[in-house]
Amino acid sequence: MEIKISEGDFAHMGVYQEKESIVFTFEAEKNDTCSIVLISEKDCKNIKIDIPDEYSLGSIRSVRIKGIKPYDFSYYFMVNGRKRMDPYATAIKGREIWNDAERKKSDYEIYCKIANQKFSWKDDHAPEILKSDMIIYKLNIRSFSMDLVSGRKECGTFKAVMRKIKYLKELGITSLLFMPVYEFEEMNIPPKVEIPEYAKNKTKIAQKTDEMVQKTDKVNMWGYGDGSYFAVKASYAYDPKNAASEFKSLVKKLHENNMECIMEMHFLDTANHNLIIEALRFWVKEYHVDGFKLIGDNLPVTAIVQDLLLSRTKILYENFDLSSVPDGRTCENLYIDKEEYMYPARKVLNHMNADMKELLDQQRKQGDGYGFINYIAGNNGFTLCDLFMYNDKHNENNGEDNKDGAVWNFSNNYGVEGPSNKKYIKSIRRLKWKNAMMLLFLAQGVPAVMAGDEFENSQSGNNNAYCQDNETGWVNWKNERKNRKNIQFLKDLISFRKKYPIISNPKPFKFCDYKTTGYPDLSYHGSSAWISQFDLDRMCVGTMYCGEYSSDNKEYVYIAYNFYSYREMLALPKLQKGKKWYKIADSSRNENIFSYDAAPSKDQQFVQMEPQAVCILIGK
Repeated sequence: MEIKISEGDFAHMGVYQEKESIVFTFEAEKNDTCSIVLISEKDCKNIKIDIPDEYSLGSIRSVRIKGIKPYDFSYYFMVNGRKRMDPYATAIKGREIWNDAERKKSDYEIYCKIANQKFSWKDDHAPEILKSDMIIYKLNIRSFSMDLVSGRKECGTFKAVMRKIKYLKELGITSLLFMPVYEFEEMNIPPKVEIPEYAKNKTKIAQKTDEMVQKTDKVNMWGYGDGSYFAVKASYAYDPKNAASEFKSLVKKLHENNMECIMEMHFLDTANHNLIIEALRFWVKEYHVDGFKLIGDNLPVTAIVQDLLLSRTKILYENFDLSSVPDGRTCENLYIDKEEYMYPARKVLNHMNADMKELLDQQRKQGDGYGFINYIAGNNGFTLCDLFMYNDKHNENNGEDNKDGAVWNFSNNYGVEGPSNKKYIKSIRRLKWKNAMMLLFLAQGVPAVMAGDEFENSQSGNNNAYCQDNETGWVNWKNERKNRKNIQFLKDLISFRKKYPIISNPKPFKFCDYKTTGYPDLSYHGSSAWISQFDLDRMCVGTMYCGEYSSDNKEYVYIAYNFYSYREMLALPKLQKGKKWYKIADSSRNENIFSYDAAPSKDQQFVQMEPQAVCILIGK
């Protein structure tokens, strides 16, 4: 094999093919001693290629190598005698098997590779779901699918997730939010410790080393932390050698079903800002990803907002400087994603220092252009089921003396810590679950559901299951069969949200009659109609959405909330001549929570609310 080298072109970082050559570009100072080590895929032999220091520009070294084929080798860089992985590598060799014990051996190595990106996208196109239509479902590839079908080799992979696209589509989901799918080290591998010859046979030192391995023997199932941000995680693929193709097939399948792929990207504070932006651009161009949820404190958010290639890519983050949006551009691809909806909802649901006004402000929260993401439960904290089954977190199995995970959860066990066979307790817990879902999907912002919450998935009170790569952290799909009623209820709820788009109005409500319809766009009602003031302890209120402000369904929607522990009456506004109120949903019902064929309410002035209930009335 004849190898020829010449100066590279510094076009972009990483490794790529250019006609008959391979270009390697990486960070290094001009006075650094640099080389590239190629490892043959056929015989594992190493070829070391020294890089002249004149192949430098700024703090970048770039070399063009002719005489090698892109998929015949893996590689790494040597800088001043130290091995350095390529942070722009599109594939990683050595992590093909999830939690592989072989990686703890002292002679085990991880290398970089060039991923084969050939894929037929054909006529693939981005769905570009409007924020008013979005329904987010968040999942971890492994925990979502490990218990999907027992004994099937594809569990824990992209292929397994593809099997559930039909189920999610029928549920009403529009957007899948994936926890990290780029390469990360799921194993806590202790650093290599060189033991002097004289001490190798000392029993205490050997025991101490074993103890260190045991203490760090946990799995980072969620993937947060440092990562290889340009490489698909090989162990998430049924065929690890074709991980890139499998993930592309998943994205393409989602697009065929008019569903979106949104990726979580967690960057450390020390991450290079240029790398961050290049990584986002890479996933959009190469994998047709529709959006990102950004996690990290020191991110180049302004540069991301202003990036032309990302201008129609959805960006979810905890805050934005909207003044940085360029003139002539909208901010409709920006979504504020933080916990500000979660706590007011939990406090009201579980009667813990509840503030109804605070909750109603969250129910009508919407930006002028930008959007908000709402959730009551996520991967951080209790599942939605456990929120009403446990007072306290139970993270003992995480091995951190139950000191990890959120302390303040605003949860309530309703009499028994954990599962209960008492009918009353089971009934109140299911009512709370229904009320939580109704709050979430009757709010104006984009609702986000955590995988398994649709059928009351439990983690046995663990509110930080990041290392529970077992039945605790996996979604229990047996619950799907046992909770068909819950799934049907959620389908009906999502269907209602889509049928009445006034609920998810993309513009903020003004609380006035700016269209001269005779009614404001949104109004509040108590024991008397048209109230405008709230007592601090008031826990029962009605909200009316005037259908005349909807671009589609012109029927009026009245949502009644009663979080008292007793029955309450709410006043119904008088409708225009010929229209009547119909109660179509009531969370206090055990069966047929939604009933569109209901007759007009007998009482057109008041609606009687059961304790701890949410009702929906339609004016038509």
